[in-house]
Amino acid sequence: MSYSTGFPQGPAAGYPEPQGYPAPQGSFPPPGALTPDPPQGASSSVNITGSYEGIQFKIGHRDSNAVLYCRLQPGYELLSRPGSMVAMDASVQIQGKVNFSFKKMLTGGDLAFSHLFGQGEVLLAPETWGDIAAIRLDGSVPWFFGKHAYLASTREIVMNTKSQGLGKAFFSGHGLFTVQATGVGMLFVHSVGAIITRNLQPGESWVVNNDHLVAWNCQYHVEKIQAGGLLSTLKTDEGLVCRFQGPGTVYIMSRNPEQLIHWIAEKLPSRD
Repeated sequence: MSYSTGFPQGPAAGYPEPQGYPAPQGSFPPPGALTPDPPQGASSSVNITGSYEGIQFKIGHRDSNAVLYCRLQPGYELLSRPGSMVAMDASVQIQGKVNFSFKKMLTGGDLAFSHLFGQGEVLLAPETWGDIAAIRLDGSVPWFFGKHAYLASTREIVMNTKSQGLGKAFFSGHGLFTVQATGVGMLFVHSVGAIITRNLQPGESWVVNNDHLVAWNCQYHVEKIQAGGLLSTLKTDEGLVCRFQGPGTVYIMSRNPEQLIHWIAEKLPSRD
């Protein structure tokens, strides 16, 4: 059974010609196509387009205010972070706890999602400015991501909270639980600031300030940078980093949300 894509074509319809992930000239990839990963270090201003089974997607406005456009085909369902829906066609239906708090992610409870289904287009966006990454899961290894990074996923992806153990939890900045994603499909995560991708070769190490983590699929351990070391100028308890070991891929974000909050607070007028 074949489905029409339903996407309007060309810039005049509001969709620039696809760039980033390879796609047929003048159209979105055909349903069922899996898009390759974007080149390491690719410009964040380039739109990302692709498709997987019953959805087609485009990540636009990636300079600072990324938006995920998804076209759903009949009978297909997309899961999203509650409250992330910006707009949708009247033919699309949504169910779930829209006013969900991600507190359960930190306590190991069940996750809650908004369920989007019905033929049409839906626009999703995180609550802050930044970028969105499309991660393709092939079922070979699980992916992990930090709290608040989840935006959407195809229905084949299974997600569970995963305990890091007391040692990693105390040092990681991502709470006692991270989220583990398994299965075959697409996972969409978001960042504060730009997303930087690093593909690690077997045996290769990469040290990341844990407050900049977005998602990863390789082994890591937590260590402290000693005074006079790489992060000696950071504030208390920010000299803790994650050392990742290849093979695998790590997505990080260019801005530290906690530092951003402190910066905004310092600029606010005093109430005294």
